[in-house]
Amino acid sequence: MADDASAHPDVLNATAQAQLKSIVERIENLETEKAEVVEQIKEVFAEAKGNGYDVKTLRKVVRIRKQDRAKRQEEEAILDLYLSAIGEI
Repeated sequence: MADDASAHPDVLNATAQAQLKSIVERIENLETEKAEVVEQIKEVFAEAKGNGYDVKTLRKVVRIRKQDRAKRQEEEAILDLYLSAIGEI
């Protein structure tokens, strides 16, 4: 009978197994860090709400600031055009 490695050519060798385990552990650690950051962001929004700021508008401001200025201006121009076309502005 053949050994296990030759019977299952899809089995990873020890080096590949160690590398895969390392990758999975790094991803898990990053997922944990991401969850912590998400919680911190929620706390900041809660603080802002407690100080009287509108959280929905703050989220929009953050989203807008992430965009490229030219791309944002193009989208706003198209939005204005569409709103004008249907008589909303």
